[in-house]
Amino acid sequence: MIKTERILHLKSCRGRKVRVVREHYLREEVPCYSSLCQGGCVNDGKVLPGDLIHYVVPDVGVVVDYMEILELRELQGIVFTQTACQGVQHSKGRRQYNRLRNLLKDPRHDCVLFANEYQEYSYCPREKGESQEKWQTRCVYSAAVWYYNHLAGMRNVVMITDDQEAVAQYNSLNSGVYVMSVQDYLRDFWQDLQAAHDLYSSISQTLQEKESVSAEGGKEYSEHLPSEILEAGIKSGRYIQGTLNVNKHRSQHEASVRPEGITTKNTDRRGEVLVDGSKNRNRAVHGDVVVVELLPKSEWRGKVTALSEGQTEEKRGDDSESKPMPTGRIVGILQRNWRDYVVTFPLREGPQPQTRNSQRILAVPWDNRIPKIRISTQQADALQDHRVVVRIDSWESTSLYPNGHSVRVLGRAGELETEISTILIENSIHVPSFSDAQLKEMPVTSPEQPWSVDPVQVSERRDLRETHLVFSIDPRGCEDVDDTLSVRRVAGGTKLELGVHIADVTHFVTKGSLTDLEARARATTYYLADRRYDMLPSVLSSDLCSLLGGVDRYAMSVMWELDAQTLDVNKVWYGRTLIRSSYQLHYELAQALLNGEEAEVAELVQLGSEKRDAKLAELKQALETLTHVARHLRAKRDRGGALELEGVEVRAQLDKEKNITALVPRQPLEVHETVAECMIYANHWVARKIQEAFPHQALLRLHPPPRQEFFNQLVETATARGFTIDTSSNKALADSLDAASDPQDPQVNRMLRMLATHAMSQALYFSTGALTQDCFYHYGLALDFYTHFTSPIRRYADIVVHRLLTAALDMEKESASAKTLDTNKELEHISQHINGKNRASQRAQQLSVQLFQCLYFKEKDPQTDESCVADALIYAIRDNGVLVFVSQYGVKAPVYMRNREGQVVSAGQDGSCDWQSGSVRRHSDHITTTSAGGTSTFRLFDHITVRISVQSSRCHADSLNLELISNKPHRSDEPQQPRSQQSRSQLVQEVVRLEQQNQENKAARRPKPSREEREFSQSKTPNLYSLLEEIRELALMEPSVSKQVCASTA
Repeated sequence: MIKTERILHLKSCRGRKVRVVREHYLREEVPCYSSLCQGGCVNDGKVLPGDLIHYVVPDVGVVVDYMEILELRELQGIVFTQTACQGVQHSKGRRQYNRLRNLLKDPRHDCVLFANEYQEYSYCPREKGESQEKWQTRCVYSAAVWYYNHLAGMRNVVMITDDQEAVAQYNSLNSGVYVMSVQDYLRDFWQDLQAAHDLYSSISQTLQEKESVSAEGGKEYSEHLPSEILEAGIKSGRYIQGTLNVNKHRSQHEASVRPEGITTKNTDRRGEVLVDGSKNRNRAVHGDVVVVELLPKSEWRGKVTALSEGQTEEKRGDDSESKPMPTGRIVGILQRNWRDYVVTFPLREGPQPQTRNSQRILAVPWDNRIPKIRISTQQADALQDHRVVVRIDSWESTSLYPNGHSVRVLGRAGELETEISTILIENSIHVPSFSDAQLKEMPVTSPEQPWSVDPVQVSERRDLRETHLVFSIDPRGCEDVDDTLSVRRVAGGTKLELGVHIADVTHFVTKGSLTDLEARARATTYYLADRRYDMLPSVLSSDLCSLLGGVDRYAMSVMWELDAQTLDVNKVWYGRTLIRSSYQLHYELAQALLNGEEAEVAELVQLGSEKRDAKLAELKQALETLTHVARHLRAKRDRGGALELEGVEVRAQLDKEKNITALVPRQPLEVHETVAECMIYANHWVARKIQEAFPHQALLRLHPPPRQEFFNQLVETATARGFTIDTSSNKALADSLDAASDPQDPQVNRMLRMLATHAMSQALYFSTGALTQDCFYHYGLALDFYTHFTSPIRRYADIVVHRLLTAALDMEKESASAKTLDTNKELEHISQHINGKNRASQRAQQLSVQLFQCLYFKEKDPQTDESCVADALIYAIRDNGVLVFVSQYGVKAPVYMRNREGQVVSAGQDGSCDWQSGSVRRHSDHITTTSAGGTSTFRLFDHITVRISVQSSRCHADSLNLELISNKPHRSDEPQQPRSQQSRSQLVQEVVRLEQQNQENKAARRPKPSREEREFSQSKTPNLYSLLEEIRELALMEPSVSKQVCASTA
């Protein structure tokens, strides 16, 4: 080991330059992480494969600017130097540095880190007068030379850089070590990797434009304060730290910051801080972690309380405001949370001149909370009606808008597949097809070679196949059956044995495997209105892990011995089992059997009448006993304060639902609650078990009590109807909601429960070592310990819990095979990741339902189609209108009482409404309009009739527009029935049918995609591939020719 010194020039908190000398130790034994190693390196962990034609060493500038290209999995054999990693950390910040670290950890990417600055023969001390950029380039080249020599010339090494001087200086110095530009490298070695070429073109154009944009004029925004000053200001209480949340209805003017960890006696700082106007927002983007300075109280403002009129240009006008609240301006940004954004290029008037230089376009993001993004592109005209994915690169103080570059084209705006892809990207959901390497980890099963249980597993597991009546109850057509139930009388009928048996996914998905890493990255199965994206490959989710009827399956079981009279728990058994489900029931069939109705059970059809009757009686008895136990469990939780929130949002999030029917109002059945109660019971007992075994590193789920101010709308709305809502505890809230019932209108209680749901905090996963035990409580379920154990096929949290339970059981057996568990820090990181993905999943579900609602009504004429007229319930009053709920379609939307021309709604004697000149006045529980036709009053919980139409938007998502046509309830000619799963399923099917017809018409005019294109397309129909091929061909044509082609296909 050789001792040397490193001289660093740093800045103090006051901005003074400080010269720091640090000891630096060099050693010869630094691992190379190559499978071709000739020096006997200790290469623990990931190593580079030996079947590559060369290794790639990017310099600092390439890693900083072209990270997205290096992240492509097709690029293999990448050696990131320590010099480059430090350069990323210093120039791009911790977020980009962590992104690089995650890339190096990911076994799916063939890249390694080489600590070149600690290797004796690759280390380069900085020479006097040498610039940092030149020194970094020399360090990286020295590392490339060392690699070539260390491998004894067995592989060529290519250093890629965008510094042309470095190419000229180093390219011919050493045989076998080549230095070339990024563009030349992609052209020579990756000619067919179009994604890399597109990214390079887009990023290089952005880098070229960056300097010219900065030099255009004076500053548009104030400079951000240095991080040292921000940190000192936060500690002293002068500044407030929080996450920026832009109001999606008034994105140009209104945003807020909720303080993080504020512990001040100043009551003005307890709530959120309003940030009014783009100047005070100071280049911060929705989701950024920012630092705010409060303005003087004389400049405080309130939030606008009027309804926003769609996605049109905003105007402050004379809109009423709430009482003034703390208002501030952003003085610094601690962390940029930029992501991929979907944009649409604006329409351009007339033909634009084409030059070799790219055109600078202000692209409009799909998410209207994001500012316009300046893009440099040569395809602005060809992509005017397409959705394009872009990334923000910078936002200088001299520019009104951020600068970015395009990543890829999604497709033509308005097409179903394009809009679905937009929803996924806007929620940072990445669901590529499972790779060959991941699929190779799967067990082999086929009709010729079916999978069978391992005899070793049979000996190690508790075999329930012949002793227990096991059955599943799921939605009709469910494929991923991850839970089954059993119940039987034991000990001469004095005791009951209740069993919950869950798919043993962890038997097939080992920790750290490629399948495990992919499941962890996805965190959940994503359910959209017409499809789902599985967390696990289908061979597991729909076959080997699915507890299908009549086949042997591995399970993780929890079994309780209960007193037959009191149902008290005598003992609990946890462990791995082998089961064979006897019946695969759906909810409606199970309920029919409970009701004593005639129902056909598929598994009994082939049996003789005597045997069939005996087995049917056995099944009915099991269902009745299960229902009896579930009622007892529910009553016990009710006494503790469990909430019954029956709004549509809550049903959309129930864990037992596995398809689109869960996203809409449905007919409640008691069997739904029976199954859910058993799953809750199992989750609770598993939570207790793993918390006892691992008090500081168990994954649990908490539901914090809501903030009392979030209940204001619920309390005020209920008061208007004469009900009193007590929100002091979950028990008081549950009792109040039960009492707030109107026998004449059942929608009143349903609406109040929906408002209560809206006030709830988000349930979160956490590690027990991160919080004190008094914070573990689940407010909604009224349980002291809770986790998720019952759905490992579609939730990664359940996989983690299964591993914890297995480890706890191994500890009891003092098994030497107990595996290393995640630490508290690692578990907290996993929890935060899963919580974020769950929020993204919920948003994607909601957006997909809204998409299909718009596509459904877009095909109908609102003036003539009766399905566009519906009954709506008023649940909130605003300054210029009301908010309503249309139960028939599960739609919440505004209804305006005053339009843009200043006219107000006037109701005639027959209830019909039209627009007249007049005024609007808002009251606490009603709103009145006064015109020449008289005064019209609209109260909370009034039923009105609305006409539904679609408000189209070229750049954003379409939205539903509700127009008031009568102040009386809507009475359809057909009897009104609740819209259940079948109605929403029909809506989805009709939209899909129309989309397919549209695609078939287009397919007749274009070549049929090949088998490979269809097989690897993420979409159901292969239109996206063909569309991208068209775009590529148009881009290669002469401008005049491409315009003719576009005109002929329009």
